[in-house]
Amino acid sequence: MTAKTYLATNPSIWTGRVDGDTYDVYRWHQKVDIIDLNVSEIPDLSFGHQGIAIVGFMCQEGVKRNKGRLGAVDGPYELRKACANLPVHFPQEMKLIDVGNIQCINEDMEGAQKDLGDMVAQLLIKGYRPLVWGGGHEIAYGHYLGVKKFIEEKHPGKTLGILNLDAHFDLREPDPLPSSGTPFYQMGMDFKKKGDEFNYLVIGIQKNSNTQRLYNTANELGVKYISGRRITEADKVGTTHKLTAFVDKVDFIYQTTCMDVFAAHFAPGVSASAYNGIEPNPTFMKLFKKIYKSGKVISSDIAELNPSLDIDKRTAKLAAALSFEIVKA
Repeated sequence: MTAKTYLATNPSIWTGRVDGDTYDVYRWHQKVDIIDLNVSEIPDLSFGHQGIAIVGFMCQEGVKRNKGRLGAVDGPYELRKACANLPVHFPQEMKLIDVGNIQCINEDMEGAQKDLGDMVAQLLIKGYRPLVWGGGHEIAYGHYLGVKKFIEEKHPGKTLGILNLDAHFDLREPDPLPSSGTPFYQMGMDFKKKGDEFNYLVIGIQKNSNTQRLYNTANELGVKYISGRRITEADKVGTTHKLTAFVDKVDFIYQTTCMDVFAAHFAPGVSASAYNGIEPNPTFMKLFKKIYKSGKVISSDIAELNPSLDIDKRTAKLAAALSFEIVKA
């Protein structure tokens, strides 16, 4: 990786408690391999083995353009620290690598998105399941570019589903530039241009966080959505049915989580907090795990962690808990 936007991970971030040197007491910092792509290539996976590749997306230009609160650029650093002490609950033969970060240089968000897409595509082609940590939700369009490239090159004709956990549709039209509020509109236009169905499901939508125009745009593009107030034990049957119907109709899933989907007391460290967001309770976690049990998720990201606004590292710890479920899935 020779792009000027690339920044290798400082190995000192991955430190933590050591309970011993046997695998049954390992923590992530003892398992992760830090790869500097300036001097090394993405390592090959052994035949039949799985791999997770962590990537940081150090960008908040989209949040800035969307007039949000700044600070998400440091999200990847904070999330690495929050994950370092997580216990290892995945097979010893599974490879966990950290391949570094893509930065936004001189406000060139579009360049950073392109470089992120190139990295995601490389990792997928190598057989890894990328886990990208942001950064603003402009991460989504760059990530999508990589997933799209991989499918077009290696699995032509296969269908992609985009599953977003978010309080917002993020279906704004660029005005005039793209932002953290436009990535799924950009994707929708891409699907429309090719004459393909736009398979986009948003879980956690809040009516007081989206204008009527955004609902109209969602309906025009055939977007499916589940309201945040439906993520309850009482509504779990209907919600699960809607999720299952979406999963069943696509071949691959790109799953993205915006941390502002959660209620502010669980996730205060975000660009746009929501007092009435969803709770990360057992009902939600069952739904989240169901997404990954489908076996169709090929790439994931977590966006909008803003350490400068976090309280007691609540948002970082919640994002780490989601990452834990993604990696062990």
